[in-house]
Amino acid sequence: MKLRELISETPYVLETRGDMDTEIRELTSGSKEKTDSGLFFCIVGARFDAHDYAFEAVENGCVALIVERFVELDVPQVRVSNGRAAMSRIAMAFYGYPSRSMRMVGITGTKGKTTTTYLFKSIVERAGMKCGIIGSTGSMIGNQHLDGKLTTPDPIDLQKMLRRMADEGVQVVCMEVSAHAIDMNRLDGMEFEVGCYTNLSQDHLDYFYTMERYFETKKLFFTSGMVRNAAVNADDETSEKLIRDLKIPFVTYAIAINADVFARDIEITEEGVHFSIQMQGMNDLRIHMRMTGMFNVYNALAASSCALIMGIEPERIREGLEDVASVPGRIEMLQTGTPYKVILDYSHAPEALRNILKTVRQFTRNRVIAVFGCGGDRDKGKRPMMGEIGGKLADYCILTSDNPRTENPLVILAAIEKGIKPTGGRYEVIENRREAIRRALEMGEDGDVIVLAGKGHETYQEIMGVKRPFDEKAIVHEILLEMRKREEEA
Repeated sequence: MKLRELISETPYVLETRGDMDTEIRELTSGSKEKTDSGLFFCIVGARFDAHDYAFEAVENGCVALIVERFVELDVPQVRVSNGRAAMSRIAMAFYGYPSRSMRMVGITGTKGKTTTTYLFKSIVERAGMKCGIIGSTGSMIGNQHLDGKLTTPDPIDLQKMLRRMADEGVQVVCMEVSAHAIDMNRLDGMEFEVGCYTNLSQDHLDYFYTMERYFETKKLFFTSGMVRNAAVNADDETSEKLIRDLKIPFVTYAIAINADVFARDIEITEEGVHFSIQMQGMNDLRIHMRMTGMFNVYNALAASSCALIMGIEPERIREGLEDVASVPGRIEMLQTGTPYKVILDYSHAPEALRNILKTVRQFTRNRVIAVFGCGGDRDKGKRPMMGEIGGKLADYCILTSDNPRTENPLVILAAIEKGIKPTGGRYEVIENRREAIRRALEMGEDGDVIVLAGKGHETYQEIMGVKRPFDEKAIVHEILLEMRKREEEA
């Protein structure tokens, strides 16, 4: 595809140099990648300025550059006002605007995005349509799992994935929309038939600094012209501010207050949650979900609201919700064959940890044992908050490493301890996460519920910048096998 064609619908172009009829066969934002007639995007980041690596990109096969300032290289260059936004637009053009041939649904919010996409996908498939999802657990086309690195991929990977989905006959795409992706213009130029706002709680303040900026970034998804219809959780305290500025049709859902779609007669057990969905002008839907927790009622309402906006029949909604047994790493009950239960959950932020501990408290017959930590190089303010939540809601906490990244894990653990100590809650610190899990399994008694919080679907642990294999499902299995062998030998 000629460079001229690629930039024809990009509103950020300021000036061009060189031959705009240059043929482009690949897109890249990595200067070290080998390309065949590649187009390199000189993105200015927080730590690196890719303009400084343009020479390396050209050496590796790039024949043209997208820049925010011209560089001293004899190749065609397009100067743009916003490199990230331009990358999104050009990637869309390069892959033939794949999202325009599918119905797009975007889910944003601090919690619930992943589960809502899985529930919505199940509903869509019950309605007879082929669905793809893109999110933090990777991507899926039907039942085919595909790898993913980011909640919302960078524009080149995203458009490439959407092209694949379109080519494989996907009719509806449901994707998680992170605040980072909105702020970094990864979705610039795309249109969504439906956008869903699940909630807002503290997370990512290492990037956004304030909750207000975090909220305003989320709100931008709905107010920038990107979304045509909205589904909004009316129970969330920030939703009123969002609704006040909406210029598009919207549906509200809730549990605590009246809304267009709301749940009543909620019954939570360890096997699942039962409730009725009431919708204006329609008969009640009695739902028997196999996933438990009040937050999964909210996720079900979010998925149902999106489906209703798209015209999907209520009976298909009921069938879709009841089909889903679990979502990877989200309140996932592991098969352990023990008198106590072991639950894997991705709760790595304060409100998420509070939700999972409150949920298991409702059905545990004995103690709640929580194993958790906090990520390094991220929002430090949530560390004592999570310690306080664990101390108040769990019977026993084992503080351990999550993904310390480049930080000293003992510094992270000390910050969590500052929050847990004033609660008087019982706890111990075991920095090695495998040994922390072993300790929890060894102390487990009949009727206990052990919550392994923070890692969820992740199969690695990042220590000193290196991602090392760490699959908690496999680790639990291995430790239990070792424990059983010791018992047999004793």
